[in-house]
Amino acid sequence: MTAFKSGFVAIIGRPNVGKSTFMNRVLGQKVAIMSDKAQTTRNKVQGVLTTDDAQIIFIDTPGIHKPKHVLGDYMMKVAKNTLREVDAILFMVNVEESIGRGDEFIIEMLKNSKTPVFLVLNKIDLIHPDELITEIEKYKDLLPFAEIVPISALQGNNVDTLVEVISGYLPPGPMYYPKDQISDHPEHFIVAELIREKALHLTSQEIPHAIGVNVEKMLRQDDDKVHVEATIYVERDSQKGIVIGKQGKMLKEIGIRARQDIERLLGSKVYLELWVKVQKDWRNKPNFIRQIGYREDEY
Repeated sequence: MTAFKSGFVAIIGRPNVGKSTFMNRVLGQKVAIMSDKAQTTRNKVQGVLTTDDAQIIFIDTPGIHKPKHVLGDYMMKVAKNTLREVDAILFMVNVEESIGRGDEFIIEMLKNSKTPVFLVLNKIDLIHPDELITEIEKYKDLLPFAEIVPISALQGNNVDTLVEVISGYLPPGPMYYPKDQISDHPEHFIVAELIREKALHLTSQEIPHAIGVNVEKMLRQDDDKVHVEATIYVERDSQKGIVIGKQGKMLKEIGIRARQDIERLLGSKVYLELWVKVQKDWRNKPNFIRQIGYREDEY
């Protein structure tokens, strides 16, 4: 009988290469939020995939970028610390984009790693197969990758193959989490992230990174409906006006879309109450950053 395997796998790469999309595809459920804005992931999000033979704990790290504020410094510390704790590293790149400074920075960082590094070329559905060969050649000499696997996280192409390859590198180990658990984060964290995702999407380029969300209360009521109260934080009064919208229409739409995802997550009807508050320059306030859930001591 084959020994059960388990291990931790970090997903690292420049912002917006599809790390969260890959995580959600593998797990079959949304635990990491997705946005066309860079640096959407702020915490280390762990997703748990359990098969008959293995348990893989995927860690979706914040995209590597040059920090511009205290929150950015925190995000980079989380990403770098993650690499010391894992059994394999997935370096994900977007095959549509040329190798940039961010990729070069990550490659330099990975050169000292003793952990197997896989090159995962994402978004192959957007290019011709001949172009893929060219892209692989560009990366091959930059680092001695343990494996090179092209995928489309959005379409699912080759994702199962990548999971099989990863399993081959895991050591024998226990089942760390129950078979039906898909994340190590508490529900209120994922609920806050789902609300933030909708706010990011609907406010377009107007408020790219000034949005933070804190779930104040989550209570299951007698009728099996879950009552959720959450606050959306912004940094300026003008941003508060955008999030609320004319006659409250924007905030209402954020609530409608977030509630649909939260109901799928919790498997219950949800009553969602949202407020918007201004916390000036909150991304440079360590105490407030910790208050809304970004805690370094958890990692």
